This record gives sequence, C-alpha cells and structure tokens, in this order.
Amino acid sequence: MALYNVRTDLALEAREIATQGRETTEIPGVWSETDSADGITVTRMEIKTEEAAQQIGKIIGHYVTLEVPELRNGDTTLQDKVATSFAKEFEAFLTRIGVNEKSSVLIVGLGNWNVTPDALGPIVVENIMVTRHYFELMPDQVSPGYRPVSAVAPGVLGTTGIESSDIVFGIVESSKPDLIIAIDALAAKSLERVNTTIQIADTGIHPGSGIGNKRKGLTKDVLGVPCIAIGVPTVVYASTVVNNTMDMVFEHMKKHTANTEPLFGVFGQMDETERLQLVKEVLNPLGHDLLVTPKEIDKFMEDIANVIASGLNAALHEAVDKNNVAAYTH
Repeated sequence: MALYNVRTDLALEAREIATQGRETTEIPGVWSETDSADGITVTRMEIKTEEAAQQIGKIIGHYVTLEVPELRNGDTTLQDKVATSFAKEFEAFLTRIGVNEKSSVLIVGLGNWNVTPDALGPIVVENIMVTRHYFELMPDQVSPGYRPVSAVAPGVLGTTGIESSDIVFGIVESSKPDLIIAIDALAAKSLERVNTTIQIADTGIHPGSGIGNKRKGLTKDVLGVPCIAIGVPTVVYASTVVNNTMDMVFEHMKKHTANTEPLFGVFGQMDETERLQLVKEVLNPLGHDLLVTPKEIDKFMEDIANVIASGLNAALHEAVDKNNVAAYTH
C-alpha cells in the first residue's frame, strides 16, 4: 500500500494523516503546541519515541512549521513579519543544539536552479550574508556580532553526476563547519499549504524525498555535523489535487442538501485513503500523476527565498537588527 500513501514532507501533515479518523489528534510520544499571531500560525512539534516516529513516518526530532495563508499575496509587510518570526524560531534551534554566536555555519542550497519550483535553495544562497572569507583573510577587520558563514548550491545529481551529499561531505571535510543548514523545496498534501508554509527540522534532509527519490541524505550521521533542514512546499501531486478537489465538492454540496447519496453514490462513502488509491490507480498507468505548482511560482520563489535568507541572516548574526531583517538581503 506504500504506493498509495499520501506523499508529504511536512511533519504536521504526516501527523494529520496518522490521526485521520480518530477522536483525538494526540499520539503517544509526540509533543506539540500551536501559537497564532499577525496571520502567522506556528506549530512546534517534537517526536520523542521510535514508536511515534514509525506511526507518523518521520524521524525523531524537533519540527517547527510556520503557516501563513496570506503569504501568496505578496504583502511585503507580512513577509517582514514572517522573516522575523522565522528568525526567532531558528534561534531556538541553534540554542537547543548548542550552537553559539561564534560557531561557523555552512548553508547548502539544494535543488535545480533551472527548474523554478526546485530553485528555492540556490535562490536563498544568493541572498545569504556570507562572511567566512573575511574571517579567513582579514579577521582583525570583522566587526563584532558576526560569525563565519559560507554558502554553496551544489546542484542536482542529473546536472553534476555527483550526489549532493558527496559534494557537501567534501566541503565539510575541508572547511570544518560547526553546523550545516540545508534548504530544499518540499512536496505537500494540502493545496492550502503550497507556497504558504515553512518547515524547520533538526533531523537533516534527504534530497528528492518529496518527489519519491530515495537518495543519500544530509544528516549528522552522514556528515558528522549537526544539520538543520529548512523547506517550503512548492509542489503537490495531481492525484492529491484531484482528491482534495473531491473533498471540497463533497463539502460544498452538503451545504445545499442533506441527501448527497444520489449525487456521489459510492464515492461519497469512501474515506480519503480509498479515494486517493482509486485516483492513483487511474492516473499512474497513464503517466498523469504529475507534480503541480501554482502559476505564480516565479514571483513567489523570489519572495519566499528573501524571507528565509533575511531570517537566517538575522538569526546567525547578532549584529543584524532583528526588527528590520529585510534590510539585510541583497
């Protein structure tokens, strides 16, 4: 049945799937809390046990999800608020894993810069405040409040012929960073979360996992250095779109009539998993279970990359004004 599972990189959605049909959303071994302010909903979740990890399908660790439904509208004021909130949440990760203000950081922008929905990592790297070369070449001229930060966009296996993790491993061996931050585009289950959500996790990242590729990951076990993953869902499967659309049609019709059985018949009696299985059985043999992205993806990628880059600049460098993070991208 793994073929028919809903594919999502978001721990929040994985928990929702695991608790679907239950009376409670609580899972033993999983802690979570949610805060909302200024149009930003922050969900902090910790998977504590191996049993909970297997049930949800995510690795033991901490996950933070920022959901901002209005992020698609291009509101610069809201983007600044998201960047500030992101910076605060990211600083909490740094504190938790023991990274101090002088620790060196390597930022890895995963993805293919030639494919817009997959270009998040490379675009973020372009806007990161890199400082390692100053510490190497002119350490006496570096102002207080900055740390050594380097950044690289290693490309994808299909372009370079080398696994991203192998490229990063070589850089880690040479530059000896204290922390790796890996940024990648993700896949979501929910249409509403595409282009509106940011996830932070201290579990590392597996390139291509969102589109079903089994690849060597960027994790502490592989690289020997703590790795924090940042991701934004930019795509969703066509089968998921069809399934979600059916849900919305069902809910819409229920507002107009209590007797929907003549309209939907057996479809109305299926649960979400059964409907998704049926949709995939139809689409997969035809090669039509496509990865779908919104038409505004070009503008959105620039905006969300600036949000993440400015938030990282603020979180990594004490000298950056936390209340004006947008001023520190270029």
